[in-house]
Amino acid sequence: MKKNICIVYSHHKLGDLIWQLPYIKSISDHHESKITLVTRKTTQSKDILADLNYIKNFYYNDFRKGFFYWLDVAKLYIFFKKNKFTHVYLLDKISRPAIAAKIANVENIIGPGIKNQKKWLSCKKFLDDKDWNLNYSEQSQKFLKINNIEIKNKIPNIRIDKERLLHLNKQFDVFKGKKIALGIDSFENYKMWPEEYFAELAEKMHKNKLADYFYLVCGPKNAEIAKKIIKLSDKKIFLNCSNLNLLEITKVLQSSLYFIGNNSGPLNLSAALNIKSFGLFANSPISQLKYTNIITITPKDYIDNLFIKNRDEMKKLSVEEVFNKVKNN
Repeated sequence: MKKNICIVYSHHKLGDLIWQLPYIKSISDHHESKITLVTRKTTQSKDILADLNYIKNFYYNDFRKGFFYWLDVAKLYIFFKKNKFTHVYLLDKISRPAIAAKIANVENIIGPGIKNQKKWLSCKKFLDDKDWNLNYSEQSQKFLKINNIEIKNKIPNIRIDKERLLHLNKQFDVFKGKKIALGIDSFENYKMWPEEYFAELAEKMHKNKLADYFYLVCGPKNAEIAKKIIKLSDKKIFLNCSNLNLLEITKVLQSSLYFIGNNSGPLNLSAALNIKSFGLFANSPISQLKYTNIITITPKDYIDNLFIKNRDEMKKLSVEEVFNKVKNN
């Protein structure tokens, strides 16, 4: 019987999904079959991951709470039943895809089995509840190991056909010279380096002829951050990217010498695209990035494995420290 594999990942952030790509590919390789990926629309995975040769199809699901919980179960049931999947893999602890797969009579329902999820699974080996303290990459590594699935490479890698990008961002073509992408926002505000620091860093790099222009990469909801940085400088060196979607951001990243930015989706995307990527950290762990190509920059008194949810902590990372780390690399 030909295998038809579906993998479900419910987290809403692009960076979290990117961390799972090595394990999604490992499942595909194990079964020698391309997979269907179920994830949230906010990841924009249909655009960003469309050229990966181990994914054949995408399906967006919202994974909402309350009344919509059971509506999601019904939608997933219809989707699983229609596509006649032989295997449904869950890469996190939620139960509703497992419930939907069970009702749809999917033969193989395989997940980490933490908390209530295990009652709906067909597999017999599960992670322990204490494994939820591991980071997302380590959870998936252990999950695949107990299911005898080999992981050949733990570093995320994304390939995008450049032909799909040619028509995008034509407004930036008139700006000639060396460009650097600055990732100026984050889903969690406390992880954001101060706007005045970004403005000062850009001016310092421009003065030292390390770059001619700086892309300001952020989401539309944080457009004011880009405007503030532009206003803080009297130099016309900033290109505002706050109105771009993720595919357009991808072209920005690929036209940059390197990326410097906060702990965010664009930082993980840049690293997965094999662009030299510098991550700014002062109040969140860098240990979770050991399975990425990200070059971390931290203050001298930085302590790993702590979450200090106060944006003032990011001020401890000075412009001079960031400038010197980038220049020396």
